[in-house]
Amino acid sequence: MKKEEDGTSNRELYALLHVSPEASDEEIRKAYRQWAQIYHPDKYQALQMKEVATENFQRICQAYEILSDETKRQIYDIYGMEGLTSGLELGPKLNKAEEVKEELERLRRRREEEKTSAQFQPSGVILAQLSVPSFLAGHGIMRAMSMNSEIQSQISKNNVVAVGGTLAVKGNNGDAAANAVFRHQLSSVSSIEIMASAGLHGLIGLQTTRQLSRHASATMGLAISLRDGSINLSNSWNRQLSTTSNGSIELILGSDSSVAVGWRKKEQKMAAAGEIRIGTSAIGAVARYTRRFSSKSHGRISGKLGSGALELEIGGGRKISNFSTVRMLYTIGIQGIYWKLELHRGAQKLVVPIFLTRHFNLGFATGAFLIPTSLYLMLKSLVFKPYYRKREKEQALENMEQTRAQVQEAKAAAEKAQQLLQNVANRKRNKQSEMGGLVIIEAVYGSPNALKSINNPEEKKDELASQIMDVTLPLNFLVTDSGQLKLHEGVKKSGIMGFCDPCPDETKKLYVKYTYGGNRYEVVVDDLQELVLPQEEHRI
Repeated sequence: MKKEEDGTSNRELYALLHVSPEASDEEIRKAYRQWAQIYHPDKYQALQMKEVATENFQRICQAYEILSDETKRQIYDIYGMEGLTSGLELGPKLNKAEEVKEELERLRRRREEEKTSAQFQPSGVILAQLSVPSFLAGHGIMRAMSMNSEIQSQISKNNVVAVGGTLAVKGNNGDAAANAVFRHQLSSVSSIEIMASAGLHGLIGLQTTRQLSRHASATMGLAISLRDGSINLSNSWNRQLSTTSNGSIELILGSDSSVAVGWRKKEQKMAAAGEIRIGTSAIGAVARYTRRFSSKSHGRISGKLGSGALELEIGGGRKISNFSTVRMLYTIGIQGIYWKLELHRGAQKLVVPIFLTRHFNLGFATGAFLIPTSLYLMLKSLVFKPYYRKREKEQALENMEQTRAQVQEAKAAAEKAQQLLQNVANRKRNKQSEMGGLVIIEAVYGSPNALKSINNPEEKKDELASQIMDVTLPLNFLVTDSGQLKLHEGVKKSGIMGFCDPCPDETKKLYVKYTYGGNRYEVVVDDLQELVLPQEEHRI
C-alpha cells in the first residue's frame, strides 16, 4: 500500500465530482446532486443509454459515499481506495494522519502475512561445501553437505504449524534432526510458540512475543535440552528507531550465556546491519552493508571480528528472473580463502562455499578475487546485457499491446459518458455563444508530443493520435452559467467525467482553444496544473 509523494494518486474521486480536494461537505453534496441529475438511470429509456448511465451513476454514488464520510475521506486522502478495503476502523484514539498511516501499514503487513501463510509454504537450504586442496590431494572435492527443509501452514485463523528437518554429512559422519513448531495468535498484539526438536541438539521450548507499543516489541523464551537437561532463557527487545531503521537487544542465560546489541537499516537502495555480542565463550562483532545498483543487481560487503574470527567478505548478486537471484561472494580470513556461490529461488536456497586455501598468499588472494570478477564482467558485457535487453524489449512490446487494449477500452467508456453530457453541453455552448461568453472550440488531452501535431496535420500519425483524446464536449459541460471554467490544482484531469488516460505512465497536458467576448484564446496546462478560464493572458 503505497502513497505517492504528491498524493495525487488519491484524488480521482475529487476529479470525478469536479470538486477541489479541500471542498466542503456542502460543495461535495451540491456536486453529487448535479451529476446525479445527468446520470440517473431512470432518465433514459434506451437500453444502451440506461446501461451507460447506470455504470457512471454507480461511480458517482461511490465517490459521494466516500467523500461525504469524514472517516472514509481521511483514509482515502492518505491511501486511496486500497486503504478503504483494508478493514481499518478509526476511533477516538486514532484520528491523526500519522496514526492512520501507521495503522494502515500494520493492517497491510498483517494481511500480507495471512495471505502468505494461507497455504503450504515450503522453504529450505542446501549447503554443499567443496574443497579444492582436498580434491588436489585425491580425497574428493566434497567436504561436507547439509539439507534443511521446512513446511509451514496456517491451519486456522490464529494457528500456524511448521514441520521441518535437517540432514548433515561430514566425512564419514552424519546426523539428522526433526523439528516442529506450533504458533498461536493470542490477540492482535501477542502470540505464543511451542517448539520441539529431536535428534541433533534435541530440545523442547516455549516462546511468547508481545507488541508493547506501535514501535516496540518483546520476546521471551524458555528451552530445555533433551540431551543434558540444561535450561536456556532468552529475552529480546526490538525498537523501531525511525521509518527505515530499528534496534534490538538480546539476553541469553544458560550454558552459553551472552548479550547482544544489534541495529538494522533498510532503504530503497541500501541496507545495513550490525551486531556486537559478548558471551561466556566468545566475543565478536558482525557488520554487513548491501547496496542496490539497479532493480536487478546489488553489491555486498560484510565483516566479522572476534575472539575466534577475523573475516572480510565482498561480492554481489543479480536477479535473473522474478523469483530467482544468483550471488557470488569472496571471503578472506584466518580460516582461509573461499568462494561462495548462492542461488535463491523463492524461499529455496542453494549455497556452495568453495574452500581454496588455508594459507594466506598475497598473489593468490589477489588472483582469487580478480579472476571471477573479470569473468563476470566479461559475461555481463557479452552475454547477460544483450540477453536482458532483448527480453526487456519483448516485454515492453507485450506491455504496450496490453496498455493499448486498456486505453481503447477506457476511451470507449469515456466516449459513452460524453454521450450523456451532450445535450446539456450543447445547450450551455449555445447559450454562451449567444451572450458572447465562454465557448470551448477545441480541447485535447494527452501526450505533449501528440499535442504539438494538432496544428500541423502533416505530422499527424495514427500512433500520435492514439495518445490524445478530444475533451471539448465535457469541458463545455463544465462551463458555469456565469461563463467560467475551473479545473482544480493537484487533481489529475484523467479522472474528470468524460476524460480518460490516453497514455498511461507518461506526462500529459491539456490544450484548450476557446472564445470569449468575440476574441480567441489558447492555453496549454500540465496535468496537475490549475486551469481558470477566461484569462486575458491566453488571448491570441
